[in-house]
Amino acid sequence: MNKISKIALVVLAAGGSKRMGEPKQLLAWGDFTLLEHAIETALEVRPKYVFVVLGANYETLRRKVENYPVEIINNLDWEIGLGSSISKAVKQINDSILKFDGVLFLLADQPFITSNYLEHMMSLFESHKDQILATSYIDGEKGVPVLFDAIYFKELEALNGDIGAKQILKAHESKVKILFGGTKNIDLDTQTEYKAAYKAQFLK
Repeated sequence: MNKISKIALVVLAAGGSKRMGEPKQLLAWGDFTLLEHAIETALEVRPKYVFVVLGANYETLRRKVENYPVEIINNLDWEIGLGSSISKAVKQINDSILKFDGVLFLLADQPFITSNYLEHMMSLFESHKDQILATSYIDGEKGVPVLFDAIYFKELEALNGDIGAKQILKAHESKVKILFGGTKNIDLDTQTEYKAAYKAQFLK
């Protein structure tokens, strides 16, 4: 079994998009929606398993992506924040009959993350070495995509609230390896940010 097949990929897409004013997961990105683009990017890596965590607008989003070869997780506690989505995903992974050496989280609203970058992250992962691989951006931000060794599954499953996994990165700082993402850390939270990003990508 190759290295990539032993890493679970998780697309986090449960948020309510309050600042956007509409479900940002359904915003156009080329020929796809942002959510579909994130799933396509994950599948291009050819992992054994991709999980997609939905929450707000669950039925609408589920219908949009139900034909993809992914396992959809419904986070009923999505309003609590990102930590609850991470927790739900890791619980599903732990309950699976499949055994994974690590988990790689990516967000549906980071469309400039490429499959090549995800492959690069996974190629550097060494199982059973307590590794955490996180992403650094040219604006100095650090975070997602982030890959955790399975030793952190218990801590990840215990997360709640909107802090996400930052507290785990801080607690195990000596184990964190920072990789350069090659782009700005663009989270598309507002219409202005989305329109600017779309224009930069498709209307050059």
